[in-house]
Order: sequence, then structure tokens, then C-alpha cells
Amino acid sequence: MSSFYQANITYITEHAISPDRRRYVDSTEIPRHYFDADHFGKAPFHTMPQKWNDAVQKYTVDTLYKYGTLPWTIQHNYYRLVDAFKSKDTSAILHYSAYLGHYVADACVPLHLTLNHDGQLTHQDGIHALWESRLPEQFSSKYYYYTGNAKYLENPLWQAFILCRNSFKSVDSVLRIQRQLDKVFPADKKYEMVLRGKRQVNDYSAAYCKAYHQALKGMVQRRMRLALLNVGSYWYSAWVDAGQPDLNKLIDPALSLVDKQQAAREAALYRAGQIAPLPDYGKVNKPLPPAPQDLSRSAGKPTP
Repeated sequence: MSSFYQANITYITEHAISPDRRRYVDSTEIPRHYFDADHFGKAPFHTMPQKWNDAVQKYTVDTLYKYGTLPWTIQHNYYRLVDAFKSKDTSAILHYSAYLGHYVADACVPLHLTLNHDGQLTHQDGIHALWESRLPEQFSSKYYYYTGNAKYLENPLWQAFILCRNSFKSVDSVLRIQRQLDKVFPADKKYEMVLRGKRQVNDYSAAYCKAYHQALKGMVQRRMRLALLNVGSYWYSAWVDAGQPDLNKLIDPALSLVDKQQAAREAALYRAGQIAPLPDYGKVNKPLPPAPQDLSRSAGKPTP
């Protein structure tokens, strides 16, 4: 399997965010990315039926679409990937691999499992991007990523609910730790101007991100490792359930010598717990360069 995915790594990398892009043109895509578990009571994973038809019968389809369908979306895309493997349809395999990987990763993010998904209910607006984007952009290069071999998943839907339940347990910590930090962190140091693409925006400062990241005590790294292991396990399980077709026959074109060398380097990095650097489009927020001393004294504003 690894040779097939390595041969198509550019597609997987570029289309990993396709489900997010689709939300802006297809409103039916939106509920596939979350499951507001706390809407269903204090113990939602004890009361929510796992089978879709049973959940619809208990809560109605409108309610489920309103509060998110993430675990069932994972199940749906899993079986579409199984079908793609069975039919040896390279385009479909890549499409559903990218989409399934995205949804599995969403299930590993605590703020995708709560009504308070961006801290809007507790005056913590912006925490979603802080936890999910800003922190990984600054600190993920030092994470340890090796998780061992993918595992066969006996029940893909059950595993999706396990991931969601596990993430839901961390929601309180994500929000509470930031509130505690805000009580002691200097308010005038919380934000700074950063570059997002070519735009200057006011965002969480590097110092604030470092303080929050340290207070989380490795949570972001643990969730990323969980996502890595489970994305690989879902792909592997779908391939097994499809009868383990020979994917080498689907590689077109075959890897060049340069590509093979690059693949070998990336495999070695992964075994060492590291990952290859992302291309520039993987960086969303970049700190602005320091202003010239004369401008910073006079205007107190960052240089364009």
C-alpha cells in the first residue's frame, strides 16, 4: 500500500483540505465535519445509538444534520473507499482516501465535538483556529510522529464513535486551560500582527501560543498522532475488506528514481518520529518581520 500512496502523495496532500473547501459551495458538506455531542446530554455516547437508522428514529434526521453527522460520515466514506479498492478505480481510491482521512482527523479534534466549537459560548472566540492551526504551525516540526503499523479495524463505525468520544473528553480541558492562561497572561501581549498569505492580520502572538501549548502538556501532539494512526488504519482496513487488491498495478506512472529516493527519505524520517517539511502552502500564519527601528518607535505599527 505504501508505494501506491507515496506515488500519489501530491494528490493526497493537496486534496486533504478539499472537504473544507467544499463547505463554501455545498451546504450539505458542513455537518459532516462535526458532532455536537453535548447537545445530546451529559452522557451523549451512552444515549446516542450508533446505527444511523436507530439514531434517526430516536432524534429525527433534521436533528442529526443540525448537530452533525461526523461518525456516520466516516463510516459512509469508509465503505466508498472499500468499493473503490474493489473496483480498482485509482481516481476513486484517491478521492475517498483524502476525504476519509480528513473526517477521521476532524474526529480527533476536541472542538469538533462540542456546541462551543469556537469558544463563542464562553467568550473564547478564535480558540478553534488557535488549537487546530496556529499551534501545529508553530510547534509540529518538533513533534514525534511514529505510531507503528496501521491496525485492522473490525468495526469502522464503532471506531469512529470511539474517536469522537475520546475527543469529547478533552473539550473541557481545551477551554478551561485557555481561560486559566488568560487570567495570568498579559493582555497586551496576547495578540500580534502576522502574515496570513499576503495579508497582515491580528492573531495570537507567538508568546501566547507557546504558553498555551505548554499548558496543554502535549495534547496537540497526542491528538495528531492519534489521527495519523487512525487514518492509516482506516485506509489499511478498507484495502483488506476489499480483498487486498494489488495496488502496484494501479501506480501510473511508476515512481521515478528521484521520487523513490524522496520516498525513502520520508520513510526514514517517519521511522525516526519526524515528518518531511510541508510546502509553503501548508503555512497559514507567518510572523511579520520586525519593523525598522525608526518606524517602530514613531508609529508603533508593523511594516507592510
